[in-house]
Amino acid sequence: MSFFSMMGAFEIGLIFALVALGVLLSFRVLRFPDLTVDGSFPLGAAVAAILIVNGVNPFLATFIAMLAGALAGIVTGWLNVRLGIMDLLASILVMIALYSVNLRIMGGPNVPLIAEPTVFSITLPGWMPEYVERPLLLFVIVIAAKLVLDWYFSTRSGLAMRATGSNPRMARSQGVATGRSILVGMAISNAMVALAGAMFAQTQGSADISMGVGTIVIGLAAVIVGESVLPSRRFVIITLSVILGAILYRFFITLALNSDFIGLQAQDLNLITAVLVVIALVLPKLKSRFKRRAAPAAKES
Repeated sequence: MSFFSMMGAFEIGLIFALVALGVLLSFRVLRFPDLTVDGSFPLGAAVAAILIVNGVNPFLATFIAMLAGALAGIVTGWLNVRLGIMDLLASILVMIALYSVNLRIMGGPNVPLIAEPTVFSITLPGWMPEYVERPLLLFVIVIAAKLVLDWYFSTRSGLAMRATGSNPRMARSQGVATGRSILVGMAISNAMVALAGAMFAQTQGSADISMGVGTIVIGLAAVIVGESVLPSRRFVIITLSVILGAILYRFFITLALNSDFIGLQAQDLNLITAVLVVIALVLPKLKSRFKRRAAPAAKES
């Protein structure tokens, strides 16, 4: 794998680290199976792209894209909390609706950004190559997002949200407004995913209606791989493991697709993802089974 392939994998891995942080919040913290992600990722890309094309500052366009993602998450949470629709079904409904919304926003299946300014082009120093500046800026954004999440989940509101996901009935008995926690959590989760979509569109040079397909699978894969590599119950370490999992996942994908020995191609991406998730899920079970078998042998000796 060449140096440029490694830098590209690192760059895409950092973008999907934002997705993984959002998925961590919905799936792990709130225990909310949220498929809105597949719609909020292209939503962030669509909003940022159409605003940039119309002359809006890329940083402001990216921030508005985050707000659009947060709104999508709130709608999903509202359908579940206020209307009593099952969480998974609520997220599927919003995901389906966002397909049409994204087409409306872009006015077509894609919006090119090749000749437009981006957050990367306007911050690029004259002495730094673009293939170095983009991963560096993304790294700063991901670390900032991690630190904000770490801080938030040390506050009373963040602890209430974790209690809502762990045991909603107990949380309600302690006076926690679980409905509000779900709404806030879904908003933050999808804002992170929309931010990733906005960044992805600006690195790839276009926003496309199909770019969100499989986003939730990639996010879950990153979370599972990270938890397998760096298991912990401390939230600060958990967020770090998720970021690491996203980067490792992308490196595995790039290595598999660029290996002449394996012989995989771009159309095998979903197959590779499925295999990686299976391996990440099975390894901890095999490890614990090995420990149980090794314990009696150690006592006998």
